[in-house]
Amino acid sequence: MPISLTFLGAARTVTGSRHLIEADGVRVLVDCGLYQERDLAERNWDDFPVPPASIQAVVLTHAHLDHCGLLPRLVKQGFTGKIFTSILSAEIAPLIMLDSAHLQVEDAENKTRRHAAEGRRSPRPIQPLYDEDDAQVAVSRLTPCAYGKLVALAPGFTAVFHEAGHIPGAASVLIEAQAGGSRSTILFSGDVGRQHRPMLNDPEAPAAADTVLVESTYGDRLHGPNEDIQGRLADIIGGTAARGGKVLVPSFAVGRAQEVIWRIDQLIRAQRIPRLPVLLDSPMAIKLMEVLKRHPEALDTQMREAIARGESPFAMPNLKLLASREDSKMANTLRGPAVIIAGAGMCTGGRIKHHLDQHLGNPADTVLFVGYQAAGTLGRLLVDGAKQVRLFGRQHEVRARMEQVHGFSGHADREELLTWLARLPVPPKQVFVVHGGANVSQAFAALIQERLGWKATAPDFLQQVALG
Repeated sequence: MPISLTFLGAARTVTGSRHLIEADGVRVLVDCGLYQERDLAERNWDDFPVPPASIQAVVLTHAHLDHCGLLPRLVKQGFTGKIFTSILSAEIAPLIMLDSAHLQVEDAENKTRRHAAEGRRSPRPIQPLYDEDDAQVAVSRLTPCAYGKLVALAPGFTAVFHEAGHIPGAASVLIEAQAGGSRSTILFSGDVGRQHRPMLNDPEAPAAADTVLVESTYGDRLHGPNEDIQGRLADIIGGTAARGGKVLVPSFAVGRAQEVIWRIDQLIRAQRIPRLPVLLDSPMAIKLMEVLKRHPEALDTQMREAIARGESPFAMPNLKLLASREDSKMANTLRGPAVIIAGAGMCTGGRIKHHLDQHLGNPADTVLFVGYQAAGTLGRLLVDGAKQVRLFGRQHEVRARMEQVHGFSGHADREELLTWLARLPVPPKQVFVVHGGANVSQAFAALIQERLGWKATAPDFLQQVALG
C-alpha cells in the first residue's frame, strides 16, 4: 500500500479529528483533536495508534478544540515535527491549547479534592491529559502558512491552505502525497463555513482532488434561510429581562462569541432590547478580540464597514470583559437582568459550568445555545430537555428555560455542503464523509451519491484505505 489514509478520529463521530496519510514510510497527520462526546472521552486517553515519534508533520485545519486539542498530548508522547497551519490559526491555536491545558490541570485538582472529601477511590490515578508545559511545546512547533501558497510538509508531501470561512483562520487543505511512481491529491474540507455571514469571509471554492474528506456536522439538516436571528434574540433576551432573569450563552470563544456580542449591540442600538449589561466571561475570547484587531483581513466587508461606522463588536459601550477568576465570581452577585457569555460552547468545561451551577435552578433565567451540541455533552442534555443534570459532582434540578438559535452556526448545512462540493472543478474519485454522527454521515454519503453521482462512504474508526 504505497499511499494510504487511516481514519484515527471523527469517523462516524463529530469530534476527535485525526486523519493519517502514509507514503513510502513518511507519515503526515491532519488534525489532532479532542473527543468531546461524553461516551467517547476515554479515547482521549488511549495511546496513539502509531508512535507519535514516527509522524513527520502535522497539518492543522483550524484552532477548535476538537481539531487541535490533543496536540499537546501528541507532543508529550514523542512527536517532534512541525505543525503547519494558517497564519491566523497559528495565533489562535496557542490560546486554545493553553486554556485547555489549564482546564485539564484544574479539573484534575478539583476532582482529587472532591474524591478526598467524599472518601472515594478513583479506578485510575487522577491526572490531566497534559499540562501547560506540554501545550507550550506544541505552540513552539506551530508553523504559519499563507493561504494559496505551496508548502513542503515532509519528503514527498506538499500542502496548500484555502479559506474555509468557518472561524478566523479556518482552512480547507489540499495535500499531495507521492510514493515511488504513485501520486495522490487529498482535499480535507476541515469545517466548512457559510456564505454571506456577518464577520467572516466566505469559504473559497475547493481545489480539484482525487480524494475528498468532507465534514457532515449538519449534513442532515437545513439552517433555515428565513430564520430571523435578530427577532429570536430580541424575544429571548427581552423576555428574560422582563422576568428579571439572566441569559447565559455557552459560546465558542473563537468567532461565535464575537458575533453574539455584535448582534446584541445591534439590538440595543435599535432599541429592540433594554440596554442591559453584557458580560464576556472568557479570557480566551477576550484575547481573540485582540488578535482580530490585528488582522482586519480576517473580517468580511460587512464587519469592516460596521467598524468604520463606529459599531465595532470590540467596543460595545455596555460590554464588560471578565478576564480574572475574581471578576467571573462577581458576575454571579450582579443584580437584575444581564447577558453572560462564557465558554465552553458545549458546556464541557470552562466558566459556563460555574454560571450554570448558579442559575440552572432559577425559572427566571434562560440558557441560550448558539452552536452545535454534540451527543453526550452537557449542552446536548440540556437542549434535549433533561430535568436533572450532574454538575461538579452534584445533581442539579433544571428549572431555567432552554432556548436554541440555529442561525449562528459556523457550519455549512446539508445544501451548503453539497454546493461547496459541486464547486469542485472535476469530480473526485472518492469522497469520505467525516465529522458527523453515524447516521448523519451515512445519510450524507448516500445523498452525495444520489445528487452528485460520486462514490461516497462514511468510513469506520481506524479504517485504512489505499490511495493513488
